Amino acid sequence: MSVHKTVVSPLILTIVTGCLTAAAHADVVCTYSRSFNLPIPSGAGNTRGWMTDAVIDIPSHLIITDVDVSIDVSHSKVFDLQVYLESPSGSKVLLNMYDPFTGYFDGEDYQGTQFDDEALQSIEQGSAPFTGTYRPLSSLSVFDGQDAYGDWRLSVCDAYYANTGRFTNFTLEITVPEPATAAFLTLGLLLITPRRRSPKA
Repeated sequence: MSVHKTVVSPLILTIVTGCLTAAAHADVVCTYSRSFNLPIPSGAGNTRGWMTDAVIDIPSHLIITDVDVSIDVSHSKVFDLQVYLESPSGSKVLLNMYDPFTGYFDGEDYQGTQFDDEALQSIEQGSAPFTGTYRPLSSLSVFDGQDAYGDWRLSVCDAYYANTGRFTNFTLEITVPEPATAAFLTLGLLLITPRRRSPKA
């Protein structure tokens, strides 16, 4: 049985709540996207090392049932890159990297590349320039059940010398439960949030 998903772009909590109420009996996909202009690696003259993290701040408390992530990267040799996604709770997923002894290839760019656990093709089966949808090396299901609120970090390491590039876009698609379930889970999350004790007089 197929599951209907309603796509929304929540900017503040009131917008999400309104969409959830209007979309009864349907999962809701909240889309967050941001453009960047980050050198890979960071630092003038560097050809090996980490990019400054690309960060998307999600301002709403949302219980995650699924996460998909899309990236745009221009790089003269994507074989060199290791790509990670980290949630606000600190969970980290390896989206892609390559073994220099078994998987070397020449090729450029991630072009609107989406990582989705439900994709038919693994990123290992794709070829550069990467376009379309692929399963990541590590499952994004590690984020399921977490609160989406806070900073999501996309980090890229250029593991080899000589080639450089730029990171230009990062999009998160976060699926949350249908409205009644979402309201119940959010209430539970708020109830178990630790409260700061008032100082004794």
